[in-house]
Amino acid sequence: MKLQSNSNLHIISLWMLLSLVSLFSRSYIPIDETRYVAVAWNMWLNHDYLVPYLNGETYSHKPPLLFWLMNIGWHVFGVNDWWPRLIPSLFGLGAVFITQRIALRLWSDRDQLPYLSALILIGSSMWAVFTTALMFDMMVAFFTVLGIFGLLVAVQGESRKGWLLFIFSIAGGLLAKGPAILLQLLPVALLAPWWFKSADVKVVWRQWYLALLVAVLIGCLILLAWAIPAGISGGPKYQHEIFWGQTADRMVKSFAHQRPVYWYLPMMPVILFPWLFALPVWRAIGRSISSLDEIGVRFCLAWFLPVLIAFSFISGKQPHYLLPIVPAFALLVARGWVELSDIKWFDRALLAIVGLVVAGLIFYLPIYNQTHDLAPWVSNIPLAAGILLAFAAITLMFGGGRDPIKYIQRATLLGVFLIVTIYVGVIRVSGPAYDMRMLAHQLKSFEDENIPLANVGVYHGQYNFLGRLHQSPEYVPPRKLDAWFLEHPNGRAIYYFEENEPLGQVVPEYLQAYRGILVGVLNRSQWNEWSKQPHDFSAAEKDSE
Repeated sequence: MKLQSNSNLHIISLWMLLSLVSLFSRSYIPIDETRYVAVAWNMWLNHDYLVPYLNGETYSHKPPLLFWLMNIGWHVFGVNDWWPRLIPSLFGLGAVFITQRIALRLWSDRDQLPYLSALILIGSSMWAVFTTALMFDMMVAFFTVLGIFGLLVAVQGESRKGWLLFIFSIAGGLLAKGPAILLQLLPVALLAPWWFKSADVKVVWRQWYLALLVAVLIGCLILLAWAIPAGISGGPKYQHEIFWGQTADRMVKSFAHQRPVYWYLPMMPVILFPWLFALPVWRAIGRSISSLDEIGVRFCLAWFLPVLIAFSFISGKQPHYLLPIVPAFALLVARGWVELSDIKWFDRALLAIVGLVVAGLIFYLPIYNQTHDLAPWVSNIPLAAGILLAFAAITLMFGGGRDPIKYIQRATLLGVFLIVTIYVGVIRVSGPAYDMRMLAHQLKSFEDENIPLANVGVYHGQYNFLGRLHQSPEYVPPRKLDAWFLEHPNGRAIYYFEENEPLGQVVPEYLQAYRGILVGVLNRSQWNEWSKQPHDFSAAEKDSE
């Protein structure tokens, strides 16, 4: 019990480090995070919790669970910046603890395995990043892990409890991100006769599949309890988008933007960094595969491989789509890790070299930027960021001796330290390029004076919440801005300039870096002066997706 308490304290400490550093080192990053919090802000302003809206139009791209949770927190704590960003962190921590419960159920005689699986999970780079990202993927990962745990509970004899957890997971996943949860959960459920073979528990598989069908239907009915009234309230277009556009239409569009079938394979070292660069991890996986007769090993393979294969054949691919199967990888590695006797000197040396390579890349970026013009803020990356990461790689990986547990602890710390270094040493120094607060506050001052606002180009809501705007700036194409200024002579236009585009005599009322370009606020006279010059409006018209 003391070992478990100390282990949990270690995991919580790492989680708190990631969460707090993220909260204090950056703001909402455009355009995804700022857009999602803008949708929740519209819910708050309109007191309409049934249909999400963005810029006065129904927002059908995602279901409402994340927006509801943001509003619940604002009702409890008041409107603030920190609560929405804490939501994915809480789901991430919950998923780690449920992964430990799965490990206990699969290997109850190996008391170190839950702790090892948690370390591997929280030390994985993509897991660490999305633990602090205001997106939907960590929620999907949580509901996947909870549903997987429910299946395990059900097949081991606690049928009612297990299927209730599974129903809750289906419903939660559908309300979090739509049908993707089915692809994450159904393969391991359908393959249960392959991975579960026990002399102590007899399963009638016909009843299993019937229960699975009923659970999925109930989970879908819970989704429909929101979707049907939301569709009625949102109108015909919204009905089509939530009932058809999130499935068939999205699949068609996905196949129109193909990535090759093998795309995830070269991405695996990034998704699972630093573990695939650690030689003992490969030995641990080999030990696990050699024990294929174990329920736990087959269970993890049934969880990991079908989802990887299925997502490989779906042409629309993103690394974070595989986030829900990272816990299966962590469990598989942890299972083999408990059989490793010691760590060789070259095991430690290789991971130290990998850390030094990453540190060198961070160190070299400002130098590279001098001749390749990535972005002005890249030159502000301090040398100390690379130096500290290099020092951590050497100190961590050449300490701890031959003990496998200490090695994995130090490798986890190295992975977490890398993410912390990126937050503090890279993202934080990007300044206003990815921080919209100053511009948003400027726009709020215009709104308070009843000055009309236009956004030249497609607007993603990136200033709404940060400025606490009550109305979105009006979308105006650049070639129609003259007419807009005739109707709103005291208005202001938010305009997006190319980074190297000369401003001439025009001095915008406000100007700052914006991702890879510049954004400024122009009044009518400034626009008239600017529009006299020949321009390519590509930056202003670009839909930044």
